[in-house]
Amino acid sequence: MEITFYIAAIIAVVSTIMVITRLNAVHALLYLIVSLLAVALIFFLLGAPFAAALEVIIYAGAIMVLFVFVIMMLNLGKESVAQENRWFTPYLWLGPGILSFVLLIELVYLLATDSSALSSAEMITPQQVGVALFGPYLLAVELAAMLLLTGLVGAYHLGREEPEEKP
Repeated sequence: MEITFYIAAIIAVVSTIMVITRLNAVHALLYLIVSLLAVALIFFLLGAPFAAALEVIIYAGAIMVLFVFVIMMLNLGKESVAQENRWFTPYLWLGPGILSFVLLIELVYLLATDSSALSSAEMITPQQVGVALFGPYLLAVELAAMLLLTGLVGAYHLGREEPEEKP
């Protein structure tokens, strides 16, 4: 159990360092998602499956969707299409893919073995999630929504075309 925690922690640290050092935003985003998945696994190991699920759904999912919105709104022309084609080369996905595969192996190992942390976790119904999100965590949910909306408005403002002036 401890070794899986340390492996997930090392993956989180390495992928976070890669987020900071990457010059390409897409590569940094991939490593950021791996980092968030590693932190979610750590939450899962510590007996907080709800926090792990929120980490995956809200952070990893929302960040990916927000980035796709930014790419769609900026629409920089032929150069951006060529850049997007370069992003999908297998070489660039190798690092995040390997780290994600190690996390997947850890998760499968944890689910296959009978660990005390996982057996102490209890199931949470969607109704309990809704009550928690609109109850004690309402302010955090509203702040996250405002942050995402601000990002969308900023991306729209950056991506809009300036009207041509008539002579």
